[in-house]
Amino acid sequence: MTGRRGEKQKGRGGEGETEGAHAQRMEVQLGPLRLKNPILTASGTFGYGLEFTDFVDLSRLGGICTKGLSLLPHAGNVPPRICETPAGMLNAIGLQNIGVEAFLREKLPALRGLGATVIANVWGDLEEDYVAVVRALEEAEGLAAIELNISCPNVEKGGMLFGNSPRATASLVARVRAATERPLIVKLSPNAPDVVLSARAAREAGADVLSLVNTFVGMAIDPETALPRLSFGTGGLSGPAIKPLAVRMVFQVARALPGVPIMGIGGISDLPDVLEFLVAGATAVQVGTANFKEPGVSGRLVSELDAYCKERGVAAVDLVGRAHRGGALPLDAGAEG
Repeated sequence: MTGRRGEKQKGRGGEGETEGAHAQRMEVQLGPLRLKNPILTASGTFGYGLEFTDFVDLSRLGGICTKGLSLLPHAGNVPPRICETPAGMLNAIGLQNIGVEAFLREKLPALRGLGATVIANVWGDLEEDYVAVVRALEEAEGLAAIELNISCPNVEKGGMLFGNSPRATASLVARVRAATERPLIVKLSPNAPDVVLSARAAREAGADVLSLVNTFVGMAIDPETALPRLSFGTGGLSGPAIKPLAVRMVFQVARALPGVPIMGIGGISDLPDVLEFLVAGATAVQVGTANFKEPGVSGRLVSELDAYCKERGVAAVDLVGRAHRGGALPLDAGAEG
């Protein structure tokens, strides 16, 4: 592979194709955030990225979202913290992480050396905690964006408590927006009373991009012991079971807030899943639970989406929002029909 722009290259773009042609086909723009392709990994499912280098070239991905970072190291919940479900998994990890200072010292330089596009997911118990973490990240080299986790259901404080109230969402996002000039992504909760109201509150307070959705609150009980299978009691449900719900929410937010950049999350494991989120209105997607089953799934999806677009002579951005071009659907009736 040569390094001169415009010359024929092998590998990423295919035999006999220029690197520029590949980039033109796969690059996406989410507000101020330009990504080399629409395939990212979701926070909490991909470690700090370094754990997956035996399975995927991090530089090929559109981006990686780190484990949720707090101001100080956090141990998370006590085990058991994960259990499988028939179509996914429940987790109550509780945002275990090494803390922002250790991340900056130990993880980010290595990720930068590997050419990864890094998005730092951050959380806290209080607004002040979020702001402190974001300020600690502000001067970091090699950080593409900040993602606010206002939607984790597995902690006693913070997390979903900010995401379930549009007023609390707006207050937090506004404070963080004032603390950083980096692209700001807000990760929304599917457990909020109205995801569109949450999305609008985040956007009006300064979010550049919305990512949706995080996990749904669920529970599993051992019928023999009559005890919850997770020490926290409840947990976040992820995997294929939530995909239809996540697609519906992406569609609703894209319809209600046209032009707002969205990253879709929920049950993505193959190319049709990616395409479904794109046509629903997401410009990019984050792959989550599938990483546990197939550690190299994100790299595979980059290749498959590229081949799909090349075969049809389209760019990835041409797929975005196609479901909205045939007219609105009557989604507001709810489950009652």
